[in-house]
Amino acid sequence: MELPQHREWMRLALAEAAQAPATRDVPVGAIVVDADGAVIAARRNERELHGDPTAHAELLALRSAAEVTGDWRLTDCTLVVTLEPCVMCAGAILAARIPTVVFGAWDEKAGAAGSLYDVLRDRRLNHRVEVFAGVEADAAARLLLDFFEDPLRRS
Repeated sequence: MELPQHREWMRLALAEAAQAPATRDVPVGAIVVDADGAVIAARRNERELHGDPTAHAELLALRSAAEVTGDWRLTDCTLVVTLEPCVMCAGAILAARIPTVVFGAWDEKAGAAGSLYDVLRDRRLNHRVEVFAGVEADAAARLLLDFFEDPLRRS
């Protein structure tokens, strides 16, 4: 069951995602919150900006959080992302030992947190994540739909 702060945190991730189209990037935003509820990282997709296929919002947020904490183990943190993580991002979430992921819109084509795959809760792996899905899903989906319906995004 989602917690009241999940919606508040998701709104912060959505604000981050809304900035991505300025660089022609898909509007996905992610934040990392520490055990005290403080945002320690906020990033958005930057694949187009950097020409980097790995510059997903989740990976960039995890990297930033690790810099802030001085530790790659983010065992007391929560990752909040506007779109269900893909397989690559799910692997990074597991590697960082993130215990909780909150996401907005489902990704039926590439999702790895319950839709296409469920990497984050796979019992065969050495770490499992508590997942809160569909938080502010309509707002997250609307950002994506508006982006992909805009013919100017390709220019």
